[in-house]
Amino acid sequence: MPTLILFNKPYGVLSQFRSDDNNNFATLSDYFSDRSLRVAGRLDATSEGLLLLTADGQVNKALTHPPKANAGKQQGKTYWIQVEGDASDAQLQQLQTGVPLKDGITLPAEVVRLSEAQIAEHIWQAPDKIAKRKVTTWLAITIFEGKNRQVRRMAAHVGLPCLRLIRMASSGFSLGNLEVGASTQIPLSPADLKRLGVQPLSAATTKPQARKKPRVLMPKSPQSKHPTSRRRQP
Repeated sequence: MPTLILFNKPYGVLSQFRSDDNNNFATLSDYFSDRSLRVAGRLDATSEGLLLLTADGQVNKALTHPPKANAGKQQGKTYWIQVEGDASDAQLQQLQTGVPLKDGITLPAEVVRLSEAQIAEHIWQAPDKIAKRKVTTWLAITIFEGKNRQVRRMAAHVGLPCLRLIRMASSGFSLGNLEVGASTQIPLSPADLKRLGVQPLSAATTKPQARKKPRVLMPKSPQSKHPTSRRRQP
């Protein structure tokens, strides 16, 4: 049965096992020893929250490139973002409708304001490196596509610079009560695999055997079976 690892990625950790020479960020090697794991949907080093990892190639492909039949709301990603300023209804409406970016207009997103009580219950203390602002707004935004740094660019486009970004859920899996830097491994049920569009193991790995052509046996002549040398007639 394929498994999936849910990891609460801390601020300042790269979504990869190898470090880059030009920075001092930590990597997944500081948290996992299994190098067969692959990340299904990266997060920037300065972003936090849910990271999905699996050693199963089919599961990874289904999460990163979902089949069209599955690329709906069940494959959405939810982020809680802290933006600078007091977000207006008009700005939220822009995010919900679609924002023109350099690589195209974004699909409609689900956007709601978050209360101070929700933040106090679910969000941990901000890292010291994150800029402090007097007036900020927390938003929950769910997107249904995967453009590069999409949420940050969307927020910036409508005049709401993103100070903090935390992924809370992805593809039907949620962060839950995982502590920062903690992970949990879960088995994927047949229902999970069906929802993701992953074929059952037996169907995916068993190749139909090609039917062999019937072999036609030709009768052998006595000479071919017992060859003899011919003498020349005197």
